[in-house]
Amino acid sequence: MKRALTLILILSATCLQSFSQVQPAQQGQQRPRGPVPGQVVGSDVPVHDPVMIRQENKYYLFCTGNGITVFSSDDMKTWKMENPVFTKAPEWIIKELPRFRNSMWAPDISFYKGNYYLFYAASAFGRNTSCIGLARNKTLHPGSPDFLWEDLGCVIQSVPGRDNWNAIDPNLIVDDAGVPWLNFGSFWGGMKLVRLTDDLTAPSYPQEWYTIARRYRDPYTDDKDAGGAEIEAPFIFRKGNYYYCFVSWDKCCSGMKSTYKVVVGRSTKVTGPYFDRDSVDMAKGGGTLIIKGDTNYVAAGHQAVVTFDGTDYLVCHGYDAHDNGRSKLLIRELKWDNEKWPLVVPR
Repeated sequence: MKRALTLILILSATCLQSFSQVQPAQQGQQRPRGPVPGQVVGSDVPVHDPVMIRQENKYYLFCTGNGITVFSSDDMKTWKMENPVFTKAPEWIIKELPRFRNSMWAPDISFYKGNYYLFYAASAFGRNTSCIGLARNKTLHPGSPDFLWEDLGCVIQSVPGRDNWNAIDPNLIVDDAGVPWLNFGSFWGGMKLVRLTDDLTAPSYPQEWYTIARRYRDPYTDDKDAGGAEIEAPFIFRKGNYYYCFVSWDKCCSGMKSTYKVVVGRSTKVTGPYFDRDSVDMAKGGGTLIIKGDTNYVAAGHQAVVTFDGTDYLVCHGYDAHDNGRSKLLIRELKWDNEKWPLVVPR
């Protein structure tokens, strides 16, 4: 679950790095001071739940924060904070979520049918009193005369006592037939997938709902307690003949006590089932480890996968062990082995 964070731009010359593919780094290992092959070197930007996109030659980073925090960059190395998407919360959120405190979570940005669409979540922390909203813009360039975020309202809402799922952490995936789907969720009944209308504003009818990943949780556990089944932030990435479902496991948002990690499974159909490398269904607890913490960053998660100029990148946040567990931006190159499984490029 995502905490509301105040994001302050801090620039430094340190490298964005420090994850092995699976094994933790050796004790006493220091951060390299110069560029490292297979990694993006850049500013130590404090973010939570980052997702990235490029328009022309400008990169944009969207992340959790008051009004949705936005950064821009010419090179994925030096980042500038832009104005947030919203100067105040849309009225429909205040009406639906009286306990809402203006922090929108876990944005997801996509270019679809000539416009940029931003899904985002609003919630009372620790409960499945949650909504996923949608905003649209013709351009991401703030200086353009066409730049204007138009909020399109609530797409999906979860209600305690009615739904055993949580409407947060949205991610849009368009399948190979051009059909839009939204995957989302956290804890409870796992990650959900639903087909959307062509304008992305609502589930299509007849409604099709799928559970694509989950971990076992005692059904009698109080809904404020993950019950050891922390799973969230699904992100589906299509490459070749497969759809890859990345999810985050374990505890986020707890500084040095965070245990966040990223696992993956794949399917030939967007609706799944998704299996890990050991052929375990992700809906039954499966998931192949991609990233976990080491001596530099204690944990990492809430991932997105993007492709620029033929190179795939994993974008996520990590908790910096050398800075009191503060959440920082991490960008790592992905490679694919002979069996078409993703691997984080080692240092």
